Amino acid sequence: MKTKLDSISRLILIAIMLFSIMAFTSVYKLKRGTVKVNVLKPEKVKITTTIDSSILPEIVIKDHQLFLNDLGHQESGNRYSVVNRYGYMGRYQFGKSTLKTLKIRASRSKFLKDTLLQEQAMFALLKHNKKRLQKLINKFDGKVVHGVLVTESGLLAAAHLGGQGSVKKWFRSGRVRRDGNGVKITTYMKKFGGYTLSL
Repeated sequence: MKTKLDSISRLILIAIMLFSIMAFTSVYKLKRGTVKVNVLKPEKVKITTTIDSSILPEIVIKDHQLFLNDLGHQESGNRYSVVNRYGYMGRYQFGKSTLKTLKIRASRSKFLKDTLLQEQAMFALLKHNKKRLQKLINKFDGKVVHGVLVTESGLLAAAHLGGQGSVKKWFRSGRVRRDGNGVKITTYMKKFGGYTLSL
């Protein structure tokens, strides 16, 4: 009796071992009570990922330089030598009264030829307007006022178009000033909003 149990136990053990081996192999053959096992070695799989750049969204960093480029394009097509029908000059279309406020003394011909002076004038005007609009920027930046999202760059662009006084009046009353060409200061607030300026 004991011998039969030992034999059965051994058969069960062998069966378990065979099934265990079969579970980890893909090919097996039985010949005359022997088992031939062909183990497939796992192949190294090299995965490469390629991304079609044409389907990626364009990432635009709205920094100070892009602000100047976009504003300059709007004002003059980024041409330093342009004078419009109202006498506004250069890349950013400066008037004589604005240059006088900034204490920049230069003849029309000198101003139009001096690209560095024009860039300095623009930087000085942004600083000038920011100083006078700082309280409004601090209070309303990122908020919607009169249906317009307020940002620092948007307010400074609007002040460039219509003066910082007209921006303050807009906050108080909602009155929208237009320039000589009929462009609203709120158009500039929207179009040039959201840039990060270095002032």
